[in-house]
Amino acid sequence: MKTLPLIKSDPWLKPYKEAIKGRYQFAYDTEKKLIGSGTLSDFACGHLYFGLHKTEDGWCFREWAPNASAIYLIGDFNQWTKKAEFALSNIGNGVWEIRLPENVLQHQQLYKMLVEWKGGSGERIPAWATRVVQDERTKIFSAQVWCPQKQYVFKKKRFKPTKEPLLIYEAHIGMSSSEEKVATYEEFRLKVLPRIKKGGYNCIQLMAIQEHPYYGSFGYHVSNFFAPSSRFGTPEELKHLIDEAHKMGIAVIMDLVHSHAVKNELEGIGLLDGSPYQYFHDGAHRLHPAWDSLCFDYGKHEVLHFLLSNCKYWLEEFRFDGFRFDGVTSMLYRSHGLGENFNGYGDYYNLNQDGEAICYLTLANKLIHQVNRNAITIAEEMSGMPGLAYPVNKGGMGFDYRLAMGIPDFWIKMIKEVKDEDWHPGHILWELTNRRADEKTISYAESHDQALVGDKTIIFRLIDADMYWHMQHGHTTYMVDRGIALHKMIRLITLSTINGGYLNFMGNEFGHPEWIDFPREGNGWSHKYARRQWELVDNPDLSYYELGKFDEAMVHMVSDVPNFNKLPIITLWDKEGDQVIAYQRGDLVFVFNFNGQQSFPGYGILAEPGSYEVLLNTDDKQFAGFGLADDSITHFTHHDALYAEANKEWLKLYLPARSAVVLRKKA
Repeated sequence: MKTLPLIKSDPWLKPYKEAIKGRYQFAYDTEKKLIGSGTLSDFACGHLYFGLHKTEDGWCFREWAPNASAIYLIGDFNQWTKKAEFALSNIGNGVWEIRLPENVLQHQQLYKMLVEWKGGSGERIPAWATRVVQDERTKIFSAQVWCPQKQYVFKKKRFKPTKEPLLIYEAHIGMSSSEEKVATYEEFRLKVLPRIKKGGYNCIQLMAIQEHPYYGSFGYHVSNFFAPSSRFGTPEELKHLIDEAHKMGIAVIMDLVHSHAVKNELEGIGLLDGSPYQYFHDGAHRLHPAWDSLCFDYGKHEVLHFLLSNCKYWLEEFRFDGFRFDGVTSMLYRSHGLGENFNGYGDYYNLNQDGEAICYLTLANKLIHQVNRNAITIAEEMSGMPGLAYPVNKGGMGFDYRLAMGIPDFWIKMIKEVKDEDWHPGHILWELTNRRADEKTISYAESHDQALVGDKTIIFRLIDADMYWHMQHGHTTYMVDRGIALHKMIRLITLSTINGGYLNFMGNEFGHPEWIDFPREGNGWSHKYARRQWELVDNPDLSYYELGKFDEAMVHMVSDVPNFNKLPIITLWDKEGDQVIAYQRGDLVFVFNFNGQQSFPGYGILAEPGSYEVLLNTDDKQFAGFGLADDSITHFTHHDALYAEANKEWLKLYLPARSAVVLRKKA
């Protein structure tokens, strides 16, 4: 085998070239075993074979359950009783099948399997069920026949996501309403989609779509992998939402949880056929020690078939534009990354890695881009494993992007532990741009993780209790003014230094107050903190309104620059003592004054000769600033013979304390 481009791209990888080649070869060999003379897309069609399907002459239901001794369909069509006429036949290789006349099953009827195995039996929801609902009274989940007479027909036939840059609005359907309730797909489509469009975001990342028994799990303890959560509405309504987003030019990706599964036996697949290791590892590796969930056995071809088919199902049936893979670090390492420091390259090649999981992720990325060449895949991964977001055919795992998970941790550390006067802009810029040059990342100041109970959003860390009483115009305090200023600066410097994309969690763009706490026994099953208070950003008398306007202006400014994320970041000025930094991307110049005590009149920055106009100023009154600078004037550079050879001249600006300004070179 020739030297893989991944190894050529990074000389530090040469000592580990055999391990990298071995991973590549293992994925290649596994693919060949799976597909034979076909393709991965041909292989990943389990959802078309297994589960319940309407046929020309009735119904066909199939399930893979190799440990079962007998399986019966039960439901409200047969009074939930075991009857011989509803017994499945074992057709070989652990596959069970039954065919039924058309009049036996009706749309919206409930059903389950009664599975028998040596020494036991139990009611189970089929692994391939595409619709699962919960009884409001008994709280019991069941599969549901879903075959409406009027199925949704997508109006937008072709859609190609905008990726340069990718601007992601992370959202949760259920908590997207101002009301204290679980919101719906329809409400999101009608009320939230227009906000996202207006805000300039070109991609929505939907959380908690796969069905999960516990609402408070945020969707990360999945029970039914092929079923869109019925809490939010019907499959047709989810399709309508995605279609509407596409018509607006917005891509929709899904939080895909293939890193683990819920333990629940009645709702999930943990003991589907009486065997604890049908889909999961046997022994100590079966249970995730931190998440109390089950770990897939990626070495089984049947598991690969299940998970790869799941990827294709969401892409084709619902027209999702890709996935953000959850918990990738947990998948990559046998230790799940727990207690690991990842201080050097050797930590990525020390036999702690799960080669079968790495193989699955490689094949999943290859499949997804085979099904949709324009698809988006993002890895939630914090260890920094090289090659994760590098093409498969060059030795990588094939993700398009990796989340820059160190950035929100960095901001938390800065706010909590570093005095304002010790914020060094050069260090900030280095932290935001310290990444592998050959792998694209999604940068973000905070996501849903930082908004959960037990943590705090950036705005809440900065302002704390003053948010409750002093966000109204004319009633602000020093804490509020400082917090608002830094909130804007943190977002601007994070977005303006991207090399792939940017992410914001729903509501954080306008500084949504408080935390997220889903209904649970400890809060009296309240929805008070599991919602978004849109009335705050809609109220022009509150500073949330101006923060929302700033985010909108900032996002539109970046999205209007072609291939913004590919433009090199050129440092123009970095003076630690002043806490001022300036850098250039294309014809835009970004200047930050992190100094909280001192404003600078006529501050000189060496820039390309010419004239500059102000595009955005965090201190603008319309963005809850003080409006101390006149942004209507054109700024001309001043010649200095000392820097003529370097083609630099002095660009002199008024820099108010704790503010940032973006200028565009006119000539």
